Amino acid sequence: MNALDILRQYFGHDAFRPGQREIIDALLAGRDALGVMPTGAGKSACYQVPALTLPGVTLVISPLISLMKDQVASLVQAGVPAAYLNSSLTPGQMNTALRRAAQGQYKIIYVAPERLSTPDMAILAGQTPISLLAVDEAHCVSQWGQDFRPSYLAVADFIGSLPVRPPVGAFTATATARVREDIVRLLGLRDPACVTTGFDRANLFFDVVEPKDKTAWVIDYVKRHAGQSGIIYCATRKAVEAVCQSLRARGFSATRYHAGLDDEERRANQDDFVYDRAPVMVATNAFGMGIDKSSVSYVLHYNMPKDLESYYQEAGRAGRDGERAECILLYSPADVQTAKFLIRGGEENEALTPEERDAVYRQDMRRLEAMTAYCRSDDCLRARILAYFGEPHEGHCGNCGRCVGDYATEDISESAQAVLKAVAQIERRYRSGLGLSVIAGALCGSREKRVLQLGLDETPFHGALRSLGRDKVRAVIEKLIADGLLVQTEGDYPVLRLSVEGRAARTDGRTITLRVRRAAKAPAGAVRAAAPSAHPDDEALLEYLRAVRLRLAQKERVPAYIVCNNAALADMALKRPRTPEEFLEVNGIGEFKAARYGAAFIAAIAEYEKSL
Repeated sequence: MNALDILRQYFGHDAFRPGQREIIDALLAGRDALGVMPTGAGKSACYQVPALTLPGVTLVISPLISLMKDQVASLVQAGVPAAYLNSSLTPGQMNTALRRAAQGQYKIIYVAPERLSTPDMAILAGQTPISLLAVDEAHCVSQWGQDFRPSYLAVADFIGSLPVRPPVGAFTATATARVREDIVRLLGLRDPACVTTGFDRANLFFDVVEPKDKTAWVIDYVKRHAGQSGIIYCATRKAVEAVCQSLRARGFSATRYHAGLDDEERRANQDDFVYDRAPVMVATNAFGMGIDKSSVSYVLHYNMPKDLESYYQEAGRAGRDGERAECILLYSPADVQTAKFLIRGGEENEALTPEERDAVYRQDMRRLEAMTAYCRSDDCLRARILAYFGEPHEGHCGNCGRCVGDYATEDISESAQAVLKAVAQIERRYRSGLGLSVIAGALCGSREKRVLQLGLDETPFHGALRSLGRDKVRAVIEKLIADGLLVQTEGDYPVLRLSVEGRAARTDGRTITLRVRRAAKAPAGAVRAAAPSAHPDDEALLEYLRAVRLRLAQKERVPAYIVCNNAALADMALKRPRTPEEFLEVNGIGEFKAARYGAAFIAAIAEYEKSL
């Protein structure tokens, strides 16, 4: 059976997505491969299809237990014999899984990198022919990546210890050129076929908003998206607790996830989210790679992440089924200081020299600058993301808040000059400089204690921009930072300074503009809610089929999206299959699922049509 037949039979797709065929052909030919593909682009199929074509077993190295659990459950539902080996198994379950693996009962086995050096894995590798080895989330091997895990450094040694080296496939959704080079070098890939399909997720709507009250904004958004599943990422445990409590207090079914909870509660809360008992998850980035739920309709970031890699990976948890989804970041200037604090307080990699640690720190700060520039930018947000990863873009996507938002362009040259003049005078008066908040307060005429202590109430610029209000003055300063006319220093107490370009701008008469939303925009979902693929006439049928799917999932004790995802359900509502043969034409339905669930869905469609 060839690769396309495997794709049809087990996964219900008639054609490969971009990049999949090249990677699959390389691995089947015995060549290593590196696949850089966005979340939802089908990385898993790149090793699952070869696994079902090749003899022996495919070993998949994956970082998180919960991710393995979801992927194995999905494979078993598709008729693929699969298992995982990790610390969640009891000794008896581990022995049973190892015995079955040695007997050749599995085609795909998922394993955590920490287990590669155990005696059990050495025995398994000696007894079981490993025909393919896949490394998921391969960016974790690089210290220059956003999620470095020292345990990944053991992967190359494990590969070298195998009796026969199999082809190795490495996969990631987010990797800069430097990280890609690290993946190839540190995993010991041999002349790999390198396939980068691009980073664009066309079904995702990106936006950055700056609400005065983030919690109120989130509550309004969740209310507008009732019935949809979403993730709300927060930078700290404290914020997770506060946001989750606020949602629960207003009657929303929300749960939480962070490192401060014990293992049992984290597992229970994740299950509540996965099984839609609590459709809203409020979490820190500890929840980042641990979820394979395909029916997430929105991802909100309550705080700005530390870098664009993390943001894009976390935002990418939305819309994995190909349906429209929203990724909205709630920005405030205070987020920048929180991110700096988290970078400075992060765990140090003891394997690095002091010089290397300093280089990693400096890179982390540069990545934070890029993340901040994304939030402050008035350009196309998708273009910003793609440019960061080295992918060209025309600069207007038509599917982000900056491209479709109701903006007006305002000439702020006069107020910008007042800010530049104030910073220049402060540099002469206070050699160390002053912070953004103090300068903004002085320009607004504030008589706060700090302003008076520094004597800023006696300066020529005190109150110069009183008519604008503090929020507008901050927006002007943020724009000057984004344009490179002002520089905000690092450290615990960052100060503003004129850049070389900023000094030139004081005398060259240039026009400085600011794009401003005409009014405080309602949550994006109120304007552009995620819509299913089905025609509006099929909405009632779609809801009917959702109920059928839920009953089947409860009977099987699996999440609803594992029975079939939202895209398959929408296609089903459009095609309205009446026979088993027609049911196999539904995109995403393979032979095993058709045999298992087809009769129930076909009967439901017939019953629905009869009721019309």
